[in-house]
Amino acid sequence: MTVLEPEHDLAAAFTGVTDDYLTGQYAPIHDERHDVELPVTGELPAGLRGAFVRNGPNPYFPPGGRYHVFDGDGMLHGVYLDGEGGVEYRNRWVDSRGLRHERSVGHSVYGGLAEFTMPPPDALEAGGLYKNTANTNIVRHAGRYLALMEGAHPTEVTAELDTVGEYDFSGALQGAMTAHPRWDPTTGEMLMFGYSPFPPYLRYHVVAADGTLVRSTDVPIDRSVMMHDFVVTPDHVVFFDLPAMFDAEALMTGGSAIRWQPDAGARIGIMPRDGEGSDTRWFDVDPFYVFHFLNAHESADGTIVVDGCRSAAMPTAFGDDPRPDNEIRPYLWRWEIDTDAGTVTDRQLDDRTGDFPRINDARTGLPNRFGAQAHTRHWDQAGVEFDGVIWFDLERDTSSTHVYGPTKVAGEAVFAADPSGTAEDDGWLVNIVTDLADGTSEFVVLDARDVEAGPVASVALPRRVPFGFHGNWMAADS
Repeated sequence: MTVLEPEHDLAAAFTGVTDDYLTGQYAPIHDERHDVELPVTGELPAGLRGAFVRNGPNPYFPPGGRYHVFDGDGMLHGVYLDGEGGVEYRNRWVDSRGLRHERSVGHSVYGGLAEFTMPPPDALEAGGLYKNTANTNIVRHAGRYLALMEGAHPTEVTAELDTVGEYDFSGALQGAMTAHPRWDPTTGEMLMFGYSPFPPYLRYHVVAADGTLVRSTDVPIDRSVMMHDFVVTPDHVVFFDLPAMFDAEALMTGGSAIRWQPDAGARIGIMPRDGEGSDTRWFDVDPFYVFHFLNAHESADGTIVVDGCRSAAMPTAFGDDPRPDNEIRPYLWRWEIDTDAGTVTDRQLDDRTGDFPRINDARTGLPNRFGAQAHTRHWDQAGVEFDGVIWFDLERDTSSTHVYGPTKVAGEAVFAADPSGTAEDDGWLVNIVTDLADGTSEFVVLDARDVEAGPVASVALPRRVPFGFHGNWMAADS
């Protein structure tokens, strides 16, 4: 075991902090460590050889003003499996320019989405106007590991989670990169977009399988919206222009950065994969919000089908604009976009609140029979607790569920494909699970072919892992 202690007494700094997003399952941890030969219950599948790496917010210093869970410094947690039963754990902060400056002065200087503050001149020079926390996702493409937040360039890290620095695809990336890129399973391309509070508000990019950014196009929209995710098919890119609006004036005066404005309307945009942003066709829809999509595909008659977790309003308030609980709870929905008729129809697929949808990524943009969603113990203004996973069979309109335990909370269940498998569900659902009763965490493996049977294996992690956002399974042979 190796523990890297920070140069500040962070535990003492957080004494007395009572913010809901800084206590309980969200409470940050205050060191970095590397542990080997972790204890395993059950038997880890030999096909699980690689690393599960998950990202999430873990503020180094207590915030100076109102805090939002999206604001915390990125922290990466990696669980490394050798395929023979050996497991290691490692965690590291994403060492951003802004965080390095804050460490040099010994306290937080950057505001966030709930209360932006102009950083002092020395911070502005050292770390920029706002901190690139890189706290939302971690992906691997063309041998590079990229920690992502949607408001900035990606941050390159090593396989051991040490920070290399911000990455701009050799100068080709203009603007921000989404935290939710998609991969074409046929070409190996990474498809992504970036949005901005200032024009151009939306830009689409294609990164070749070798890591070269080969194409960018501006998508004309006339407003700045928080567009967290998108979907693709072999022939189209689908954008959801939903009324979670940036308020630049409020942002610059210390107010909330984003407000829900349903009167501004909503629409879905369909752009040809081989076209330009100006070729996008827009279809008006009633207002709603989606943080995360499951997948999209094109049916035999050309209809574009999109599945995602829909709520009546934006689930997360960024200031003093909370909404009723029944409006913020997301459910799995389907949209069918008939581009010939110019119509959009939608319907709810399931009546259980949930989010963090995932599929076998080999089916990205193609018809998928199976998909996962995080099962929810409760979701209201007081917070969210994910406690399990729902595995949908969309072809048969059935599902199976596993709840990890009455006092346990979980994150996003990620599909790890069985390298010797051939069917879409040949693989495992891997997750980090924390027991709120005793503060322990474990890495849990479910067989996607029999979710209700419970874990085939679990690994006791050497420390509590706080709530996080997104991660991925990175197979050793890919």
